[in-house]
Amino acid sequence: MKTLLHICCAPCANQCIDQLREEGHTLRGFWFNPNIHPFTEYRARRDAVQSYAQSVSLPLLLRDEYALRPFIRAVCEDIAGRCGKCYAIRLFATAQVAAEQGFDAFTSSLFISPYQNHALMKEVAQQAAQEYGVEFLYRDFRPAFRAGQERAREKQIYMQKYCGCIFSEEERYLKEQRRIP
Repeated sequence: MKTLLHICCAPCANQCIDQLREEGHTLRGFWFNPNIHPFTEYRARRDAVQSYAQSVSLPLLLRDEYALRPFIRAVCEDIAGRCGKCYAIRLFATAQVAAEQGFDAFTSSLFISPYQNHALMKEVAQQAAQEYGVEFLYRDFRPAFRAGQERAREKQIYMQKYCGCIFSEEERYLKEQRRIP
């Protein structure tokens, strides 16, 4: 099956790539993450994905859009519910590209993270699949999360400290501040 894999970052993607290839999927990666902030973080993640994709011979479509302002406009009315909007931005774009370029299905490395709202992501992906008439390939990659993190450390792949958006970065710093006596 010709499958488009949305990639949020290299540490999350490596196990997804392995599993899907083992299942016999012909994969192409798709980088589209306009939510990531600041630009230095965006660039570090993008560059790590490009380097990793090249090292494992994964063809990569790069939609290189650092789009802080459009992302903020999309989520500003409901900061607490921003993750659903963020999933929609990325998964609908992935479904659209998959449909336009003749892929049989799409999925995302987001489905490896135990920190994401898995049920909401799945619902959003199914809506995107229906809208664009392409199959959403559901996989719960979470059992491979730790192995992916370990491989990233072994290969010295850039590893981020937060989800990516400016609000998750803020939450990380607030959490750290609460730990300081």
